[in-house]
Amino acid sequence: MERRVAEQLRSALGPLGLEAHALKVGWYNAVLQPAFHLPYPDDTLAFVVLSTPSMFDKALKPFVSKERLKIIRDPVDQCVSHHLSRVKEKFPDQRVDIMFDYELLPSRKPKFLAQTAAHVAGAAYYYQRKDVKLDPWGKKKIFGVCIHPKYGGWFAIRALLVFPAIQVPFLEQPPPVDCVSSEEKRIELLEQFNFHWQDGRYRDIIEVKERYSEEQKTYFATPPAERFRLLGLSQEAQRITFH
Repeated sequence: MERRVAEQLRSALGPLGLEAHALKVGWYNAVLQPAFHLPYPDDTLAFVVLSTPSMFDKALKPFVSKERLKIIRDPVDQCVSHHLSRVKEKFPDQRVDIMFDYELLPSRKPKFLAQTAAHVAGAAYYYQRKDVKLDPWGKKKIFGVCIHPKYGGWFAIRALLVFPAIQVPFLEQPPPVDCVSSEEKRIELLEQFNFHWQDGRYRDIIEVKERYSEEQKTYFATPPAERFRLLGLSQEAQRITFH
């Protein structure tokens, strides 16, 4: 069952520049405090969805061109939501719970911890302070970051799909690829991500197969309220969204 669902997801999402990686809810819950646990049995099937560099041209631009009058919030979020809703329709006999990376619970906690989900699914390695033996940061707050073995930091974690009725007790956990394996490189990665994230150098900590185009870099470097103009969207849509 897992294999069939995975194949359907990949055939639907792949042409959009999106990846889906399977996991069991128990893998995720096992590495987190109870306050962050997902409320499903451990063997429940889920998929973490990533956007790759090609998503901008394959999904976002066509979506904006077709739906421009209906875009009333962040275009990328709305594009991903639109496509995952359509994917959900491919499973009419299944309940599919979708959680997006930007959604919060009433407690203000995120609905799911995206980087943890990507790590336990084997999609991308989540490098954290504990992965550095000789910690040089003292009392500074250091945030972790996921690195994809193919895209480095040129990707994003967009959503988690949970299939509550599908239990997969025999699903084997794939380890994420440890592509930043030296102590020096891990320190460099966390330094760049925490203190120089705007210049994006951390994204190229490894040699990547694909990165964002210049157009896409400009888009994501632009303040959200001004991104509508870059996509050729009207000021009317912008007013609806930001006021």
